[in-house]
Amino acid sequence: MNKLVVGNILHRPLRTVITALAVGIEVVMILTIVGVMIGTLQNSQSEHNGIGADLIVQPPSASFITGIGGAPEPIAVAGVLAKLPHVAVVAPVTTNLSTVGSVENIWGIDFKSYNALKPFVFLAGGPFQGPDDVIIDDIFARTGGGRHVGQTLIVEGRAFKICGIVQHGKGGRKFIPIKTLDNIIGNPDHASLFYIKSDDTKNNGLIEQEIKNTPGLATFKVQTMEQLVSLLTPSHLPGFQAAMDSVIGIAMIVGFLVIFQSMYTAVMERTREIGILKSLGASKLYILDAILREAGLIAAVGTIAGMLMTLAVRAAIWHFNPAFSFGIPGAWWGIAAAIAVVGALLGSLYPAWKAARKDPIDALAYE
Repeated sequence: MNKLVVGNILHRPLRTVITALAVGIEVVMILTIVGVMIGTLQNSQSEHNGIGADLIVQPPSASFITGIGGAPEPIAVAGVLAKLPHVAVVAPVTTNLSTVGSVENIWGIDFKSYNALKPFVFLAGGPFQGPDDVIIDDIFARTGGGRHVGQTLIVEGRAFKICGIVQHGKGGRKFIPIKTLDNIIGNPDHASLFYIKSDDTKNNGLIEQEIKNTPGLATFKVQTMEQLVSLLTPSHLPGFQAAMDSVIGIAMIVGFLVIFQSMYTAVMERTREIGILKSLGASKLYILDAILREAGLIAAVGTIAGMLMTLAVRAAIWHFNPAFSFGIPGAWWGIAAAIAVVGALLGSLYPAWKAARKDPIDALAYE
């Protein structure tokens, strides 16, 4: 049986290669969309964990997705928060989703307080020396052929000088003085959110209660960083899961149709061969098994090829843009393989059933 299946596949090498590549492209589509979308979330989770804060305080209307919503609250709120019991550090931050040149989040920080949450690890240069300085992380520094301290960088359509390069994992890729960013977005002395470091994490609940009891802050959103990170999942992001499911669904349909067309054509071309097998005593189950094995083998080869192509795509992306997030959870390799193979087998069911039902007399007379 296996020799027969392999022989049939090798007898039509071009069709086999094209079909396997189509299955491979299906796998690439699934893994790439998962890699980009899940990778972005994983990167955001990692960046937030590295800030060093224990609590995050946001205006009532703020989204849990930092970078959206502008800077609606006065920076003076930081002074009020700093006076509360058990608060060790308060760092006001303005985050702005920039679409100038590329879509990215720009972070406006008060260096002293933000650094007090968890110190930056400088790989080159140092803190801001002026309002037009920018700090970048090491991942972004590797983009564009490499960036160095003293180089000019355009941020929000304005020229900044790179004053420092830091180890990644501090929330963003580009940091500029909060006053500068506030002026750029036209909202001076305001902030998007406030990070708090407590004197002891056991007191996080007490700090939250004190904030709720402070006049003017009762409606503010207060979360621990663990709670915020837990929200950065596909199920909590509007449209995220639907978009991912849609792409995966399209990939499944493509794989199904390609296998169906390939196996149906193969069955039509091998009508006489099937008649000979049945005249020699091959049962319907034998014919069905042969067609499904052939489809399964092609799907397996295509799946492996798709995984290798995905690794090549990831390597190419990281080569040209090291700052791009691309992370595929281990389970998704198996899920993509299962989707491809199951889709291929489903696509070959009708051609296999049609082949198994052929009358041997009619098949032998077929030309």
